[in-house]
Amino acid sequence: MTILKHVRGVLLTAIFSTTIILVTAPIVVLALLKLLTPVPAWRQAFNPWLDGIADCWIRVNNWQQAKLLPAHLVIEGDVHLRRDEWYMLVANHQSWVDILVLVRVFGIDIPGVKFFFKQSLLWIPILGLALWGLDFPHMRRYSREQIARDPSLKDKDRARARKACERFRHHPVTIINFMEGTRFTPAKHAAQQSPYRHLLMPRAGGIASTLSAMNGQLHQLLDVTIAYPSGIPTYWEYVCGDVKEIRVHRRQLPIGDELLGNYDKDETYRVNFQQWVNRLWQTKDDRLDKMLQQGVSTSLK
Repeated sequence: MTILKHVRGVLLTAIFSTTIILVTAPIVVLALLKLLTPVPAWRQAFNPWLDGIADCWIRVNNWQQAKLLPAHLVIEGDVHLRRDEWYMLVANHQSWVDILVLVRVFGIDIPGVKFFFKQSLLWIPILGLALWGLDFPHMRRYSREQIARDPSLKDKDRARARKACERFRHHPVTIINFMEGTRFTPAKHAAQQSPYRHLLMPRAGGIASTLSAMNGQLHQLLDVTIAYPSGIPTYWEYVCGDVKEIRVHRRQLPIGDELLGNYDKDETYRVNFQQWVNRLWQTKDDRLDKMLQQGVSTSLK
């Protein structure tokens, strides 16, 4: 059985990889044409084609996951999704599987998903061009040590984020923010002395800057909680079929004017925003605890 599981993992990885290659090829071609287009306004004409190809990948990938993997999705919470709306999506982050789960849960019911990536990825052949063509925003992400030596670097990172978000004001998008900043592990949890049972401490500055940069264009928050009752899986465990159940809770919250402000310079706003984030995260932690218990109870029946 162990050998068969690994064979499944190899075959599914090959299928997923082939699909990505087939999708990436036209994206790279269009991205190159977009890059060579001299007039910035004309470049916008390529976006519907690029987003359409990305939607095709989502449809195919979701079909592959549903048909080829035994993982059963238990989805809770009522949301009213539209393709012509702007969303900020926040979720807890435990595994690379999270991305596949989010794609499977929302499909193409929400507009094109974007997330910030490290600027260094721009220089990776093909991948960098594809990410640029799809308008994924990039950041330098200076370390704490670098910012300590030169505090102005923090402002440069914020300014780059604002500039990246400006292009999203013209067409609906969904911006994903993993507020923990990294994947959860027991070691990281202990090192942070996190007050939450199942979560790392959230970083409020990034989401505050994104909301500010969008200047009220992001109207709805999608708060997503992902639970793996049988334990946090690796990608390999997922494609080998070891994951039998994944529980997802999603809720939709309005993004009001009180959540917009200057995080770096307005102390009152910063304190209020941090309190809002902490309440959001405490609710998520309590919900995650219940979801894990429900999942374990179900598996024991």
